Amino acid sequence: LYYYRERARGGTGLIITEEQSTHPTDHPYEKLIHAFHRRVIPHYRRITGAVHAEGVPILAQINHNGGQSSSMFTRLPAWAPSALADPLFREVAKAVEHEDILEIIQGYARVAAYTREGGFDGVELQCSHSSIVRQFLSRNTNQRSDEYGGSLENRARLLREIIAAIRNEVGRDYVISVRLCGDELIRDGITLDEAVTVARILETDGLIDLINTSIGTATQTLYMIEASMRIRPDYALFIPSAIRKAVRLPVIGVGRIKDPIQAERILSEGHADLVGIVRGQIADPEFARKARENRTDDIRLCLSCNQECVGRMGLNRWMGCIETPATGQEKRYGVSTLSTVAEPKRVLVIGGGPAGLKAATVAARRGHRVTLFEKEARLGGQVVWAVRVAGRAEFGDIVRNLLHEIEQLGVEVRTETTATLDSVLAAKPDAVIVATGSVPNRAAIPGGDSPNVADVVDILSGKVTPGRKVLIIDRLGFHEATSVAEYLAEQGCEVEIVTPTLYVGQDLGVTLDLENWYCQARRLGIRCTPNHSVLSIDNGVVMALHNYSGQMVHFPPVDTVVLAIHRQADDSLYQAL
Repeated sequence: LYYYRERARGGTGLIITEEQSTHPTDHPYEKLIHAFHRRVIPHYRRITGAVHAEGVPILAQINHNGGQSSSMFTRLPAWAPSALADPLFREVAKAVEHEDILEIIQGYARVAAYTREGGFDGVELQCSHSSIVRQFLSRNTNQRSDEYGGSLENRARLLREIIAAIRNEVGRDYVISVRLCGDELIRDGITLDEAVTVARILETDGLIDLINTSIGTATQTLYMIEASMRIRPDYALFIPSAIRKAVRLPVIGVGRIKDPIQAERILSEGHADLVGIVRGQIADPEFARKARENRTDDIRLCLSCNQECVGRMGLNRWMGCIETPATGQEKRYGVSTLSTVAEPKRVLVIGGGPAGLKAATVAARRGHRVTLFEKEARLGGQVVWAVRVAGRAEFGDIVRNLLHEIEQLGVEVRTETTATLDSVLAAKPDAVIVATGSVPNRAAIPGGDSPNVADVVDILSGKVTPGRKVLIIDRLGFHEATSVAEYLAEQGCEVEIVTPTLYVGQDLGVTLDLENWYCQARRLGIRCTPNHSVLSIDNGVVMALHNYSGQMVHFPPVDTVVLAIHRQADDSLYQAL
């Protein structure tokens, strides 16, 4: 409720909720809303009432995930067009019989009626990246030989029957949107031409009001649905553009639309009638209002890092944002909760990385007089080095956003100023916020302080020039090791990554960066050695233990060893204070 209300207050034109299940056989993850129970209606009314109070319409997205599901929670077989196993869930689904299909259709209609009773302005059928309807539309997952399989017209039959049943249930004055997958990006999957044909069929039927678009499938090409910063903005624009040329229905365009200038271009060039911006409004709930008021520079641009939004949701946690800590906790920390203090204080922030900059903005917004000390000549902390890696430049937007905010708020910034106990006491602040970052914990590995051993930041900052042969020790499983490996390989180094995890870059899967990084690693010849725990470093020779066999392994000597390991807080000043 509070998340949606915050975006409604922020000026968004239309809200479409997350998916809600239409049938008891559909429960692929814990937090999926069971919309097939009438008990959801009072909760619907709370959400729709809060959004309508801000003058914003809201649609409920309804769905059955079909074979992209599991029996883990239901103890029931997953339902699908054909008895196939989804690549992710790996359970052979039950091929639905005709009575099952009737039950699916009735389930959609029943849930649509519940949404209307709950105050929604309409429903959206999620026929895109994770849906039994898309599975019927696709030759890849629909191998039926009856009237629901074979030709595209047959494969579209279920979708049309669901729409007809919903329209019969809710009447003409209730919006029905259909979200179509324009390209599954898999063998024998839905093609753009097929998606355009389906859109034309639906328009001819005359029962829907809106077409939303999508790309990819959630269990095979998810990295293209919620693309990270490695994928160029508006990468999926070809889909709404083609559909809009074929139909008169309004069409929504999606796919890493980062800012109002980009969105306006999409509209003015005729690629779409509306633009869907989800992550942009996760990062800044006032995105729409600021755009309308021509305050583009004030928008906290999404980085497409996927760390706290896509990443957390994929782990069944509440949604967050690395730029906006209030995301997912709007009731407690939302825009309207930040009050101005009656008695402003003199606040000293020590450290100009993202944490210090964020602390400075919050303190200044509350009305305090804020001064920030940074020992380096530039602000941004370690982010300024992270952006040097291919495909990570947009990470720098977090610094750009924060620098704009502290400038607007009048924060006094003193760069090349090292804070000491004496200088802090001499400043006589009322409050001190210490955000002095972290340093590598080299003592965690015997030999980690040897001359030919460097930290990731040493490499990216240019402090250390590596030799030709480089071994990276990765205990983090994230961008630190993979990014610096790509960076060094691009410079001609022979690079190997050794990690105790099951595979190199294990947590890149959470942010949907894994597939693209492995493509680059293969191109650059980066060697990946998982399941090895490093024990020590001695003069360029790394000794490790193979996790399963217990065998000791001596890696061939290298010129430079790079540590991508846990860091420790640089808290000496904090302890002194």
